[in-house]
Amino acid sequence: MEDSWATFGHDLHLDLTGPGGLRAALLRALREAVRSGRLAPGTRLPSSRSLAADLGIARNTVADAYAELVAEGWLSARQGSGTRVAWVHLPDGARGSAKPRATPAARRAPDPAERAGRPRFDLTPGTPDVSAFPRTAWLAAARRALTAAPSEAFGYGTSRGRPELRTVLADYLARARGVRADPERIVVCAGFMQGLALLSRALDPGRLAVEAYGLDFHRAVITRAGRRTVPLPVDERGARTEELTALDEVRAALLTPAHQFPTGVPLHPDRRAAAVGWARATGGFILEDDYDGEFRYDRQPVGALQGLDPEHVVYLGTASKSLAPALRLAWMVLPDRLVDPVLALKSTGEWQSGALDQLTLAEFLSTGAYDRHLRGMRLRYRRRRDQLVAALADRAPQVRASGIAAGLHAVLELPPGTEQSVLRTARRQGLALEGLHRFHDPTAPPATRDALVVAYGTPPDHSFAGALDALLRALPPGE
Repeated sequence: MEDSWATFGHDLHLDLTGPGGLRAALLRALREAVRSGRLAPGTRLPSSRSLAADLGIARNTVADAYAELVAEGWLSARQGSGTRVAWVHLPDGARGSAKPRATPAARRAPDPAERAGRPRFDLTPGTPDVSAFPRTAWLAAARRALTAAPSEAFGYGTSRGRPELRTVLADYLARARGVRADPERIVVCAGFMQGLALLSRALDPGRLAVEAYGLDFHRAVITRAGRRTVPLPVDERGARTEELTALDEVRAALLTPAHQFPTGVPLHPDRRAAAVGWARATGGFILEDDYDGEFRYDRQPVGALQGLDPEHVVYLGTASKSLAPALRLAWMVLPDRLVDPVLALKSTGEWQSGALDQLTLAEFLSTGAYDRHLRGMRLRYRRRRDQLVAALADRAPQVRASGIAAGLHAVLELPPGTEQSVLRTARRQGLALEGLHRFHDPTAPPATRDALVVAYGTPPDHSFAGALDALLRALPPGE
């Protein structure tokens, strides 16, 4: 095949304009690219053959220009290293107009003010210990998945998600979470938020009930979809689902049945039955957020609510807590009558998760690597929770951890009126921490409970002891 510009190596954009012929124009363009900082010190230039082909000029013209710029100190050339922008100072005539370009290391350095304001320790909820991401096992799964991937997997894909992942997910969710799933009813999403946004738009008109304690950005997603939310009270037995029947124009309810966020309690069996009964009687839907349902430490996890009625419960799961948020992988198991409306919305330009990550997760699940990772993380998180509870008993007996032994966070009950002062003390200790009031729906009756939401799952192992010590120092003194 004949050589063409498209087959050569490094691309370099140069405008050859001005008087004096091609050689003079090339010299001016290269000097200006270095002087302006567009070509940083150390940047490797194309070979003379490659650049000549790109620019449509003679190779000798490029070689002569390179040689002259090397002699002037603009470029450097070594055998085996090619031609690069020189690291030495610019010639005397060019120093005044030069605009030094930061090295890659300098560009990555954090701003001093930002570094000064950054907390030393982080116990805010929302992420797992991302330092524990199983890089080696994930890479091995990615290699196998990439090798076996059909050519069409590298296209734009479909709104449902890769069939390999949906098939494996159906088996896994049935086995591990008691979900009744058909691959054709599973839709892969770019995160839980996308799934919630799609559902908020696909449901019949009406209000959507949300737990009075929850995440404000979940309420915001629903509101942006054109729906009004109504708070559903939460107590020590979870959301008070028996009150759904008294809420006018409510067509769906967003619940966290396995482990209410943030209060940390499971939905009581009577209230699980009440939620399903309400959905059946009204033709409404329960949106089940099973964000950390796989992490239960004192017993087997309670099965998903969806198993009670797959036609009235939408199951939403995610890899954000079990693996890492960066994967942007979540899934919905839909009742039959919601499949087409959701796919119709998703096909109009909604973001899709990368097919290669979907194939990798399918391989990760099918080989048992996902189960092995979960078992290891359960042990790690359980030890941290045990350390937290033991440290409270020893150093802060006036503070107790409420909720079940599950998930990646615990709720610490505080003496009345002390939540804000503890948060201020925590900031002085260099500790990022959230209070329970932060998660209370402002449209619900005022909250009177003072507590901390402590995400023991967030820090990496090496900093957990320091974070725990800072937390204990911030707690109110005992009597």
